[in-house]
Amino acid sequence: MDHTQALGIADFLSQADGITKGAILILLAMSVATWYLIITKTIHILFARNRSKAFLAMFWNAPSIQSVGEAFGAHPPCEAFSHLTSQAIVATQHHAQHGASRLTEAGTAAEFLTRAIRQALDEETAQVESGLTVLASVGSTAPFIGLFGTVWGVYHALVNIGMTGQGTLDKVAGPVGEALIMTALGLAVAIPAVLAYNAITRSNRLLLSRLDSFAHDLFAFLTTGAHVSEPRNVAMLKPATPSSLEH
Repeated sequence: MDHTQALGIADFLSQADGITKGAILILLAMSVATWYLIITKTIHILFARNRSKAFLAMFWNAPSIQSVGEAFGAHPPCEAFSHLTSQAIVATQHHAQHGASRLTEAGTAAEFLTRAIRQALDEETAQVESGLTVLASVGSTAPFIGLFGTVWGVYHALVNIGMTGQGTLDKVAGPVGEALIMTALGLAVAIPAVLAYNAITRSNRLLLSRLDSFAHDLFAFLTTGAHVSEPRNVAMLKPATPSSLEH
């Protein structure tokens, strides 16, 4: 079969040199990393959302803070709200038993609890935002890697056509069209990464907003013993934009 009739991805790959194949491998690695993060992050978000609702219902219906602490012995924290609560309870009990025995524990019980809650919030923020740098990098660089592959492919196609002396349109359109496949591959890798980055970022923003609101309620409860009203408990499970803890 004549080469000009055997057009397509398979023919393009068979004619590609090392640099073009290297660009394809980079795009393939980016695509695998992107879809791995999309799948794992989606599963984590769904599981964490269900577990958070169950924990918050248990927490605000518990008879005492001691019973919540005892529940962590049988069921260790497995999501953001339970982890924050566990850290706050441990900090409160530690300061009550040992006081400010070290420099890191200096200050009143409220100040020590504030630092513990702030540290827990920072840890949860770092955890939920892990992997987003990869998605952002793929979304911003994959199109340019594809464009580089296209330029390189067009260059070699034109060189080969010039060497054969066959510069008619039917001889040029096929190889050049095949080289454009690299641009399509770059876009196919970048678009899911950008969409996933935006969706996960929005989900994280809502989660951290609810977590920050819960941190204020938890602080008030542990320092004053005052319960939060039921309407706010319910509202806390919905998107909100409370103010952050002061640093």
